Amino acid sequence: MKSYNRISEIQADLQSGHISCLDLVRSYLENIRLNSHLNAFLEVWEEEALRRAAQTDENIRAGKMQKLSGVVIALKDVLAYKNHKVSASSKILEGFESLYSATAVQRLEDAGAIFIGRTNCDEFAMGASNENSAFGPVLNAADETRVPGGSSGGSAVAVQAGMCHVALGTDTGGSIRQPASFTGVYGLKPTYGAVSRWGLLAYASSFDQIGSFCRSVEDIEWIYNCIAGPDDQDSTVSVNHKTLPFEKGSGKYHFAVMEEAIHHPGLNEDVRSMIKTAIANLEKAGHRVSYFRFPLLEYMVPAYYVITTAEASSNLSRYSGLLYGKRSTAAVDLESTFVASRTEGFGTEVKRRIMLGTFVLSSDYYDAYYKKALQVRALIRQKTLEILDGCDAILIPTTSSPAFKIGEKAKDPIAMYLADLFTVQANLAGVPAISVPFGKSSENLPMGLQLITGLFEEQKLFALSETLMSVAE
Repeated sequence: MKSYNRISEIQADLQSGHISCLDLVRSYLENIRLNSHLNAFLEVWEEEALRRAAQTDENIRAGKMQKLSGVVIALKDVLAYKNHKVSASSKILEGFESLYSATAVQRLEDAGAIFIGRTNCDEFAMGASNENSAFGPVLNAADETRVPGGSSGGSAVAVQAGMCHVALGTDTGGSIRQPASFTGVYGLKPTYGAVSRWGLLAYASSFDQIGSFCRSVEDIEWIYNCIAGPDDQDSTVSVNHKTLPFEKGSGKYHFAVMEEAIHHPGLNEDVRSMIKTAIANLEKAGHRVSYFRFPLLEYMVPAYYVITTAEASSNLSRYSGLLYGKRSTAAVDLESTFVASRTEGFGTEVKRRIMLGTFVLSSDYYDAYYKKALQVRALIRQKTLEILDGCDAILIPTTSSPAFKIGEKAKDPIAMYLADLFTVQANLAGVPAISVPFGKSSENLPMGLQLITGLFEEQKLFALSETLMSVAE
């Protein structure tokens, strides 16, 4: 089966009769079987996908092509899909079936998409390597000794290895963009409030956003336009617009580069060379590149983890062993139900973040940590928006290095948290950001560049992403 990079190519071949949707789904299912050792999928909905593919073929023959007809999509295991299991890759929700579909999932289904399975991820989306899943780590198809990134590693690898055409993920501090960079695909984090979070198992509610992994900017935009927009079920979604329009004009743009990022001592030399090449190529093509100082860089990861762990402590309190999910057989009364169920059900990293969050919210430390982190977040947002007012986009590396070895950072939480160094800014500020693949390292590992634009400027982000790819060597 031909490898497709664009939805438009798939639909053209479906309409011409060059391929059938059934054959397309069968080829993805075969790739899933061949790559099962990568551990990208927790569950594959084979019979269901084949039934929907057969119906899609009938619809196309009847002249009823939908926006996502023939598009095979995988869902990260934190997104509710009615009458299907969802576990956040945690034993505390093992066996639980959702009673409804997430708004983003429902919109894709209504547009004709075919869901092929749910993908492995870091437990409750807490991680930067996909090593925290209760069901084992996901392997990077580019080098199986390396991590795919997290938390949406399973979704990234599913697209990377041709096990689906598109995959949904979630991005709280880089959990789409970082694995996109590590696996050589495109990954979008929309503006906070552009896409409904209804049906997303929450980690940190003021950060979480649903986005996608694709093989082209065109498809990133296609999927975004399907899932974005107002939703009565989520009061944090903007009711005014999906995204601001953008006139391409002359096609000559202004990119701003953070000096602290390209001169950071922890930046891998291959990554440093990559961004310098991108800057030189953009300037050669007639675009403007300027530099700015951002002294708040060193405060971004600490502020992010203080706030997100506090929100996690609150959000995960619902998993008590009383209403749904795991209830320990050792439970004999109310207290032991809480303690035993959560002790057995949650993994080490989730427990660590719950305890950190509970600590920073405690009366003795609330002002010293949580309140101060909120103030730092406000400063980061203000400074970021000021910079974006004076340029078309911020250009920085997605990650400080290519994919690292499995187990390399597992015993050092601080080193793992710093893997989010260049991605948390967009989440703290609430602005959209994308990772685009931009070459390979000296060890032939994928690397990505990140573009950040202003609030609800996704259309500009897509246009500038195409511009960046046009100057790739």
